[in-house]
Amino acid sequence: MTLILSLVVGTLFAGGIYLMLRRSVVKLILGLVLLSHGANLLLFLMGDGLIKARPPFVKPEAGVAPPDSADPLIQALILTAIVISFGLLTFVMALAYRADQAVESDDLDAMTSTDRL
Repeated sequence: MTLILSLVVGTLFAGGIYLMLRRSVVKLILGLVLLSHGANLLLFLMGDGLIKARPPFVKPEAGVAPPDSADPLIQALILTAIVISFGLLTFVMALAYRADQAVESDDLDAMTSTDRL
């Protein structure tokens, strides 16, 4: 299962980079989305990976977490990455909307000159 998820991470990164190299702002935004999803999955794989029947929480009276419990640090990192990628996506969408109003084009080559603004 780890090999399949590793291939999915590679595919997400490759697709994200490919879309970011296109000339359209919409494809640039979709590439950023794919890269953020790939980074989240990579963080998930860097932890313990996908193992069934591992409890994410431990009973308070147990004292110490058993060795077969899930790592909460990885969960916190992924949640933080999701929030940051959502904030970045909304910021880039606002910039793309403003650039579309100013330049009236979706092409990145048309946005090279700021003399018209």
